[in-house]
Amino acid sequence: MALDPRRASARALAAALRAREISAVELLDESLAAVAEHDGAVNALVVHDFDRARADARAADDVLDRGEGGPLQGVPISVKESFDLRGHPTTWGIAELVGHRAERDALVVRRLKDAGAVVIGKTNVPVALNDWQSDNPIYGRTRNPFDLDRSPGGSSGGSAAAVALGYSALELGSDIGGSVRVPAAFCGVFGHKPTWGIVPNEGHSPGGWDGEAAPLAVIGPLARTAEDLSLALGIVAGPDDFSPANRLELPPPRHDRLGAHRVLVLDEHPSAATGAVVRAAVDDVARAVAASGAAVARSSDLLPDLARLLDDYRVMLAAVGSRRAPEGTPSLPVKDWFDLVDRQRAVRRQWAALFEQFDVIVAPVYGTVAFPLFDESVANDERMLRIDGRDEPYEPQLAWPSLATFGNLPATAVPVGLTAEGLPLSVQVIGPHRGDLTTIAFAAALAGELA
Repeated sequence: MALDPRRASARALAAALRAREISAVELLDESLAAVAEHDGAVNALVVHDFDRARADARAADDVLDRGEGGPLQGVPISVKESFDLRGHPTTWGIAELVGHRAERDALVVRRLKDAGAVVIGKTNVPVALNDWQSDNPIYGRTRNPFDLDRSPGGSSGGSAAAVALGYSALELGSDIGGSVRVPAAFCGVFGHKPTWGIVPNEGHSPGGWDGEAAPLAVIGPLARTAEDLSLALGIVAGPDDFSPANRLELPPPRHDRLGAHRVLVLDEHPSAATGAVVRAAVDDVARAVAASGAAVARSSDLLPDLARLLDDYRVMLAAVGSRRAPEGTPSLPVKDWFDLVDRQRAVRRQWAALFEQFDVIVAPVYGTVAFPLFDESVANDERMLRIDGRDEPYEPQLAWPSLATFGNLPATAVPVGLTAEGLPLSVQVIGPHRGDLTTIAFAAALAGELA
């Protein structure tokens, strides 16, 4: 086989399987060999479903031998621990939930399996999905594939590491505070935070809890290529049984080449420090995009107040986080909640006006590259990041993820190179409401330009 199974895209692997250049069982063997080689040190794939995966691979070969099958037939993937996988616990890293067993797969997992994917297991997360590193008392700590002393990101840290190391061609993650985008950036893979509400959340909850989708929170893919993000999104997105719509149609990409885009570039945030190496990466992207013929701007009067946006996002994020808090926990008064939702709507209108003049925004994913691992005994509000020789607080790094999240906008993380120390660099491409295919297409064109 000409393709490297640990590096090839899911699309390419699916094509090789259809051409019978490799069998699904052989491809699974390659995936599990990568796990055996790397996971003792990295600890990304913490729930193994190998027996069922082998049976599913054999069944996939039978389907492929008949010339049938879905777009992912026989392709090995993994999913974040926070998704239900039948027969396995869904703990979100919470020790009290270790005895839980899912009775069926999450809806999005079922959709991937229906498309022919072979699920090898689940990947690691922080406790309650609430950190930019992935460590919990059940499964332990996941390390960055590029430097074992650094974070792979969170909360989809195991997800990004699994894709980077060749375990899985696609991953399913989730994002409310950069939890797809930051791990993708730290591990040098592609990740997509969809427009809020287009991917159903059934089966993505701790210990089988069943409730309405949370504001801000989304489910999205991680992959080796941008094109695989659109493939995965096309499979998992769409209404569920409780949706008011019966189908989803996303607008096509606004442009078919990089140079046709109108691009707003942001590299500083009023509320969070951003390292020189990150700003330089954004600047390199801006120059490459401009050289392709795109119209590039560095500022706009149409931007929302980013500091106020972050403040409101923090309040909404805290309200979402208090949803299943113990009785008596202080909560946001109902009137204050609706005032907050109204301010969110106003920000969404500001973004809509901006995206009449621009097609995409290019910005940092996070203020640093992958940072050294923190001891879990150090609380988030006590952690400091070393940025350009200064100690900077950890929590304000919500600033860069908040741009897209508070506006319910799509955003795609794109690897754009390595630092002198060999750590991945990345930018996020933010687009208009329901502009998921625009940000992914721009990411693909950018990756091609930088290759």
